[in-house]
Amino acid sequence: MASQEIEALTTALARLPGLGPRSARRAVLWLIKRRETSLVALLAALDAVREGLIECATCGNVDTSNPCGICTDPRRDPRSLCVVEEVADLWALDRAKLFAGKYHVLGGRLSALEGIRPEDLTISALIERVSHGGIDEVVLAMNATLEGQTTAHYIAERLEAYPVRITQLAHGLPVGGELDYLDEGTLAQALRARRPVG
Repeated sequence: MASQEIEALTTALARLPGLGPRSARRAVLWLIKRRETSLVALLAALDAVREGLIECATCGNVDTSNPCGICTDPRRDPRSLCVVEEVADLWALDRAKLFAGKYHVLGGRLSALEGIRPEDLTISALIERVSHGGIDEVVLAMNATLEGQTTAHYIAERLEAYPVRITQLAHGLPVGGELDYLDEGTLAQALRARRPVG
């Protein structure tokens, strides 16, 4: 039997996405074995993040500075803006290093079932950013779900009044995907977005 403190740490780690009780227990044992090096470093990193974490007032990213490092990076193209549902989507796209512009985090997606309306998201702030000018393209990088596509359609309609090119991420067959394993929605989108060969 572990002490209450160790059990509390295990329970806290088990609440993290991707970690269950057994994985959390293994992580705690690993940290205990390396408490002088790894545990101390982990505690210091967690404390630093807890103290300095802030939401970027410009784009909605989570960072330790406001505006965030992406918004203040002079190498980024300010004329290109990628709209995502959540911070995790921003981090995933930015980690791929395929988009050199700036971002806007909505904080979710429209959902009648969950009662999420346009006012509950940062759509007004997005429209305001575009209305100031200087943005040539808005990339709608919503998830390929019904709610994600509804959100993208709503934003596209709201942006029609502005002189910006509105694009959307392509959806369809993943590289290496086998037709037999794909759902009907993915297959239908792949067929609708087909293009000439050669």
